[in-house]
Amino acid sequence: MSGLPRTPPHALAGIALLVTAVACFAVLDTTTKAVTLSVPVLMALWVRYAFQAIATTLAVLPKRGWSLPPTAHPKFQTLRGLLLLCTSLFAFFSLKYMPVGEFTAIVMITPLVMTLLASFTLGERVSSLRWLLVAGGFTGTLIIIRPGGGDGGFNWAMLLPLGLVVSNAWFQILTSRLARTEHPMTTHFYTGWVGTLLASLALPFVWTSLSSWHLWAALGLMGSAATVGHFFMILAYGKAPVSTLTPFLYAQIGFAMLGGWLAFSHVPDGLSVLGMVMIAVCGATGAWLAVRESRVMIQATES
Repeated sequence: MSGLPRTPPHALAGIALLVTAVACFAVLDTTTKAVTLSVPVLMALWVRYAFQAIATTLAVLPKRGWSLPPTAHPKFQTLRGLLLLCTSLFAFFSLKYMPVGEFTAIVMITPLVMTLLASFTLGERVSSLRWLLVAGGFTGTLIIIRPGGGDGGFNWAMLLPLGLVVSNAWFQILTSRLARTEHPMTTHFYTGWVGTLLASLALPFVWTSLSSWHLWAALGLMGSAATVGHFFMILAYGKAPVSTLTPFLYAQIGFAMLGGWLAFSHVPDGLSVLGMVMIAVCGATGAWLAVRESRVMIQATES
């Protein structure tokens, strides 16, 4: 037994941190679904971003003498913030109409969509295995959506996560490029404030008074889950290589299914579970290949 390779302690810590991060993102998504049943989507989105932006500011600025973190790419930072805001909009509207587990599984095809983008827009060569994984992931998505009908019943809202996948794929690619020159906390700072400022433009038109403190508590839980999840994710990538962590991102599907069951008593049917398994296997393998080939740095999907 002594001849078997062992996972370094710091890598195990990174895995534990990442699993905690995706659990936080599942809590965020589950809470988002519950909140958007009673709170305007754009108002909930503003609270989620404002919470994260303020928390990140309090963590970053005191260490820098209350000056803005320097960035070599302000335009790309702004674009990244815009892309994440679009991703969040798709996520919030998707969760309003879809079960959490099925939603999470569909958006986990992001690494596979990144393969398509890399091939068609960046001119990168894609192996036959990666094309096979893409086909398997999209087949899993079609099984969940079931455009032809089925017991689950197709409706237009099931297409919303696909818009999220496209915006998130570009977000991930841009994140990988910025990660080469920008500090992670700097990137999170600008992303949070770009989202907050843009969401603030719509706030006067959607703000509504909330009579129940339970809704305010749920909004606070959303912001906390997003902020803590980001923090643990940063720590995780500082402890272990991306290639080691990537397969564990797909634990988010399991946490999302658990959240959907606990909060809404929803259990996916057999075909949906089959689709989720196909997406998890194909997506995790494709993401691992992507980071091993140093194409991109895949991060967790969250709203």
